[in-house]
Amino acid sequence: MPSLDPKSLSTSKLHGYLLSAIAPRPIAFASTVDADGNPNLSPYSFFNVFSANPPILIFSPARRVRDNTVKHTLENVKATKEVVINMVSFNMVHQMSLTSTEYEKGVNEFEKAGLTMLQSDIVKPFRVAEAPVQFECKVNDIIELGKEGGAGNLVICEVVKFHIDDEVLNIDATINQQKLDLVSRAGGSFYTRAKKGFFEIPKPIATLGIGVDNFPDHVKNSMILTGNDLGMLANVEALPSKESVNAFLEEVGERYPNIKTATHREKHKLARNYISFGDIESAWKILLS
Repeated sequence: MPSLDPKSLSTSKLHGYLLSAIAPRPIAFASTVDADGNPNLSPYSFFNVFSANPPILIFSPARRVRDNTVKHTLENVKATKEVVINMVSFNMVHQMSLTSTEYEKGVNEFEKAGLTMLQSDIVKPFRVAEAPVQFECKVNDIIELGKEGGAGNLVICEVVKFHIDDEVLNIDATINQQKLDLVSRAGGSFYTRAKKGFFEIPKPIATLGIGVDNFPDHVKNSMILTGNDLGMLANVEALPSKESVNAFLEEVGERYPNIKTATHREKHKLARNYISFGDIESAWKILLS
């Protein structure tokens, strides 16, 4: 059995061990606004509940290991002392993953991920309408754990109001864990679905996904594609060119002879099949045909 001294490891290697060994971890999908009211949305797995009276949640936006910079979330909670912590169900996990992309300050991750902003009752940050449970919180304290890359910042939040989707409640108003269907974080690209076990989501591309806000309207407003489908489609650097779409149609013309005259609904159903196999490029070519 290896015995390791944390001080002998690089921060990135230690970080990897900790995240893989201490897992699964619940995800705080934190919605904040900056001093000017611009929305921000980002997930954090250094998170849990620590008290019921008063109701206290704590999450930790760590300083980036590579360059020791801080997250927009941390800047925002310092400025406004408010946050909404949304819980993440399996149905929205790919959209959540997309928001971990490091978009520039001022970019609205709700729009990038195709998630719905819902006005909170008490605090200024918006709730995620798709989240099964949403906690409106006031920030009581922020404790810096260090000044170097990888250091956490404990954001101690007091719940002032919370909201639970009727769909995840039992008749007696208790939460049905099966219907809640939460996901949690593990090491590397691994997640856990509470009722089914481990699965993987590739990390968002470093070159920034185009986001749902740059989709054609018929894709953005699809009645066939799910939130997870949209999240995967949004994690591409650019849409396929017209030439590559035409070449693809020629290639699959024998298999799908009516593809060029198919309705949006029919194309969306076919694209979902490709998405289910992880072939996002072909899915886009069908959607743009």
